[in-house]
Amino acid sequence: MQKAYLRLKDKTTFEGIAYGCISPVAGEVVFNTSMTGYPEILSDPSYNGQMVVMTYPLIGNYGVDEAEHESSGISAAALIVKKLYKGPLPEGKRSLEEYITSNGAVLIEGIDTRALTIHIRENGSQNGIIYTEGHEAEAIEMLESFPLITERDLITEAAVKEKTVNPDLGTGFIKAPQNAKYNIAIADYGIKYSIIEDFYKRGCRVTLLPPTWTSEDVLGKGFDMLFLSNGPGDPAYLQDTVKEIRKCIGMIPVRGICLGHQLITIALGGKTVKMEFGHHGGNQPVLDVFTGKTFVTSQNHGFMSDEASLPEGVEVWLRNANDQSVEGLVQRKLNVMSVQFHPEASPGPHDRKDIFDIFLKEL
Repeated sequence: MQKAYLRLKDKTTFEGIAYGCISPVAGEVVFNTSMTGYPEILSDPSYNGQMVVMTYPLIGNYGVDEAEHESSGISAAALIVKKLYKGPLPEGKRSLEEYITSNGAVLIEGIDTRALTIHIRENGSQNGIIYTEGHEAEAIEMLESFPLITERDLITEAAVKEKTVNPDLGTGFIKAPQNAKYNIAIADYGIKYSIIEDFYKRGCRVTLLPPTWTSEDVLGKGFDMLFLSNGPGDPAYLQDTVKEIRKCIGMIPVRGICLGHQLITIALGGKTVKMEFGHHGGNQPVLDVFTGKTFVTSQNHGFMSDEASLPEGVEVWLRNANDQSVEGLVQRKLNVMSVQFHPEASPGPHDRKDIFDIFLKEL
């Protein structure tokens, strides 16, 4: 560990202690309001290209378990905390510091995360860079030219490179079912392991398709559903995949979560917009417009559906109870459904695990 700095694009600078990679590391700085779940957050491919500020002041106190992962490694560019726990851990757990450094990632401790979070809320998410003493000039130059998240291809390294049937998710996850009830095609933009597991639990055979998939890979191939996964970055960057989604809509049931929801918004004729600081955490209340019930959800997104742009026939199914943003859509005639939040709730509350059942019931 050594003295390090976090510098934001607007030149605001915070001082701390860095662990792991000592080269300047840049990314969009966002805050997460979860009190726990740091292993799942770090390994969530949707965080690719982002540096995560944990608003809860003490992080790492229960260590890291091999079963607490959402991908094969750490996806977030960095973790920013107030205090890193270094005390005793339960048997079989390894420290967060070891997990970070062994995966070639970076963590910076000692940052005033309260002040940083308030700054982001007031000024919006923005690029930042972590660097150690002696690298300030290099870091400033790198930050000035570092592309916005709307300009970056963050999906290619987060998704599968070739078609994969019933992937083995590793320690802590169940295996694919022997006798499948449904055959699901998943367009992989950086899918979380927990989403795949929820399909396995419901008797689904899963085929992951790389983000370069086409409608010819899906239509007429015996699939019961096309599912569009979560993933990092700006959905408006993915115009080629939107064209393929449009070819599938009306021909096969289409579902989506997070980035998949945003892609469905665009494919149906709507638009998406970048949020000021997004929704990142496990305490976001969501209203089911159809039932009138409100649920607590886990979320991780910096873009949202532009409700005013939604065409006729597209209904708002779910709505954020805090800011009224769109959290779910339905197009009944075309058999399309999507949600913005994470019903697999990893990490987070399990209030809407039934979303997967609803997705399959409407086939």
